[in-house]
Amino acid sequence: MRILLSNKFYYRRGGDCIYMMELERLLKAKGHEVAVFSMQYPENEPSEWSKYWPSNMSAIKAFTRPFGDAEVKRKFSALLDDFKPDVVHLNNVHTQLSPVIAEMAHAKGIRVVWTLHDSKLVCPCYTCMRDGKWCEECFTKKNSVIRHRCMPGSVPGAVIGYLEAKKWNKKRLQASCDLFLPPSRFMADTCIKGGYDKEKFRVLCNFIDLEKVKNPSFEKGDYYVYLGRLTKVKGIETLCKVAAELPYKLLVIGGGELEQELLGKYGNSSIEFLGQRKWTEFRSVLEGARFMVIPSEWSENNPLTVIESQALGTPVLGAKIGGIPELIEEGISGMVFESGNPTDLKNKIESMWKASFDYEFIAKKAQTQYSSDKYIDDIILIYKNLMH
Repeated sequence: MRILLSNKFYYRRGGDCIYMMELERLLKAKGHEVAVFSMQYPENEPSEWSKYWPSNMSAIKAFTRPFGDAEVKRKFSALLDDFKPDVVHLNNVHTQLSPVIAEMAHAKGIRVVWTLHDSKLVCPCYTCMRDGKWCEECFTKKNSVIRHRCMPGSVPGAVIGYLEAKKWNKKRLQASCDLFLPPSRFMADTCIKGGYDKEKFRVLCNFIDLEKVKNPSFEKGDYYVYLGRLTKVKGIETLCKVAAELPYKLLVIGGGELEQELLGKYGNSSIEFLGQRKWTEFRSVLEGARFMVIPSEWSENNPLTVIESQALGTPVLGAKIGGIPELIEEGISGMVFESGNPTDLKNKIESMWKASFDYEFIAKKAQTQYSSDKYIDDIILIYKNLMH
């Protein structure tokens, strides 16, 4: 088959980018022809398809690109004509590319699938969060984004977000997409609650390359670990506050806007900050941890960190929010706690520290359940079924 993958960035910026680039690799390994449509960006990795990509965003393009500007249409049309895909598989395309590419592919009779990495389909600001709490106002009143100024850029950003949501409404998006592929039941339910047709959805959980996690050691050290960005929504402030009061050692892997502040406040406590690390640099740390904590205070979709940890045999203590609980079997592969509740988090850290887990069982089950081999078979079958 000929598959055209699209995502706004083409480097390992976040889960959406990693997912698409890994999917590209897997599809090629199975003998399929793959093209990529992205946006020009300084950090992008090289691609033979980059000549088709529209230019990077500018202050002016921020007012035109979200609605499908002439450059995107021209270059995507050229790629469709030259590559002639059987399937167009979208990822994060709003704003920098826009859903106009779904309409263009659909108009040519090409099948379109869309992996949903966030809740942009029902929330102009992607997260369904406002002032740290879950918000569904935009499910029915898109102008709420203006009233609450949820988007970056205050009033101008909110107006663009509102107009973008009005143009790319659920009726229009459903008409041009054959199947939405949320990685979690939570994301599917969120979109369906926002008015989308449940028949348009199939949950397909994220995957992991088994080469990354082969031959794990199940020797555990006297520490637990946080892996992720150091930002407020990730719950790292709550975790550090709790961890500093406990005698157990916490290793923090990751960087972000709160890094210096947290270092200054907790650098002399039981918390050690390791900074940003590559997989090859932190795998052994994650592998040797008694458990990993994901203390998110926003509704994560299907975090790869949970899958990666379990595939190495490391159980997970996860916030009971978004799609995180779907990945954790209570008492078997980890535990859950009330998101944003420091008392519950503290109690569950102590429970995790004292609990006994079958690390080998956790690894084997995760590697079977989230295997990239299983995923690629599933996605190819989805493509083929849509074409018949």
